[in-house]
This record gives sequence, C-alpha cells and structure tokens, in this order.
Amino acid sequence: MTTAPPSTRVRIAAGCRALIEAPLFSLAVLAVILLNAVLLGAETYHGFAADHTGQLRWAERGCLVFFTLEMLLRLAAHADRPGKFWRDRWNIFDLVVVASAFVPLVRENATVLRLLRLVRVLRTARFLPQLRILFLAVSRSLPGTVSFLFVGAVILYVYAMIGWVCFGSSDPAHFGSLGRAMLTLFLLMTLEGLQDAVYTGLAISRLSILYYGSYVLLASFVLVNVLIGVVLNSLDEARELDARTEATGRVPRVGEPEAEAAAVRVEATAHTQDLTERIAGMRQALDTLEQSLGATPSAPHDQGRMTTTA
Repeated sequence: MTTAPPSTRVRIAAGCRALIEAPLFSLAVLAVILLNAVLLGAETYHGFAADHTGQLRWAERGCLVFFTLEMLLRLAAHADRPGKFWRDRWNIFDLVVVASAFVPLVRENATVLRLLRLVRVLRTARFLPQLRILFLAVSRSLPGTVSFLFVGAVILYVYAMIGWVCFGSSDPAHFGSLGRAMLTLFLLMTLEGLQDAVYTGLAISRLSILYYGSYVLLASFVLVNVLIGVVLNSLDEARELDARTEATGRVPRVGEPEAEAAAVRVEATAHTQDLTERIAGMRQALDTLEQSLGATPSAPHDQGRMTTTA
C-alpha cells in the first residue's frame, strides 16, 4: 500500500514553517524591530532628521517590507491549518500592526503612523521568553492592581480629609483644600519631602507625628508590599501558564479563570496519587511472589534424583 504524496499546500506550509522556526529568522526579525525603534528615535532629532530625510524614509519602507514578508510567511506556514494561526494572539497582534500601515487614513496620518511604529517595539516579547512572561504577569496582575488602587484611593481620601481638618487653616499651601491635601499626601507616598512636612506639622502640633507616621506606614510600606506581593504572585502564575503553553501548545488567555488552573492542578495531583497507589500495589505483589517462591517445595524430578543417589 503506497502513501499518497502530500499536497502542494502542505509542502509550502512545511517549508515556510521550517523557515520561521529557524533561530536565524527570529534573530533577523528581532534585529529589524530594534532597527525600527532606532529609526523612530532618530526622527526626534530635528537636525539629523532634516539632513537624512530620504535615508530615514527608505529605511522605514524597508522595515515595512520586511515585516510584510514576515507576515506572509507566517500566513503561508499555517496554510494547512489556518485555524491555529488565529488562535495565537501574537499572530493577530502582529497582523493588525503590520496591516494598519496600509490603511489609507492611517498611512496619511503621521502621528498615528508613528504610534503604530512604536507599537512594533512590543513585538520583541514574541522572541524573548522572559519578556513575554513579564507581559503576561502584568496582564494577570491587573485585577489585583485595581483593588490595590481602590484601597489606596480610600486611604488617601481619608487622610486628606483629616489633614484638611487639622492643618487646613495653619498650612493652606499643602492642606488648604481636599485637592491640595490629596496631592501633598500622594507626593509623600514616595517619601519625597517627608522631612519638611514632618517639621512643618510639628510646628503646628506635636500630635502631627502620629498623623504622618501612620500614613507613611500604611501608604509607603504596607500598600507597596501588598502590590509587590500581587505582582510576584502573578509572575509565578505567568511562568506556570507559559510552561503549560510550551507543553500543550495552548496559548493562555488574559483573564483566564483560576478555576481552570486549579482543575489542572487537581487532575495532576490525582494522577500522581493513582500512580503512587499502583507502585505500592506492584511492590506488594512482588513481596507476595517472593514469599510464595520461598515456600514452594522442591520440584518432582529433583526429588527423584535425590532418591536414586541414595
């Protein structure tokens, strides 16, 4: 029975896939992305940009042609399975960024076009695994960060109202209104100007040290440590999701329910327990077999040989 030769589309997809998965291709794409960032920064120097307008324009067009060819190769690499291309969020992101440069309204707007060129720099995360994990960790820490911001805003509002009541008349430059008090406390959150604020408060009342001390402890130490804990926890989850992606080929979604990850961990634990029980059963069976072999009498032909010898 002969095997049918692969179709032309399958052969083209296999060849393009081998090309885009080559390390040299990834390095070339990364180099062009960094070159695009350098060109974008060079345009901020007006004298240099005015003297080299033609060269910068041709270099930008060359980068765009390279990115377009890259996207065509990625599309061709998924010709035999196009659904997989659209399931990868990085492919969609790259396609939108590159295709936007050919949209008439966007292409004619210099500001929007520069912003799109700036977004291309984010594509470096596709080729740097650690940077990709950091981006994923930041996206997964957003819910916890929103809660942190809400708690911080409540603390800032409460202390601003207390500061306005206690120091509004004595220090109107910093606590004359709710807005000024919140701005002063927001700057104090970074410990900027804390010494001057404490001395000014002590000149008004000795009890002000309790006000500033409790605020610094809550805002600058407790809340910041909570935020660091949220980010580190999200970083661990991002590493776990990236490992699952490498193992299963499934791209984790931003905001993916934690119940799914918990279910995977429970399933892995159950599989480990089942494997442990099987190993214990096999050991018990081997022990039983050894005991039965030790208690088995000699074979009949050995007994006959012993009788003849006697």
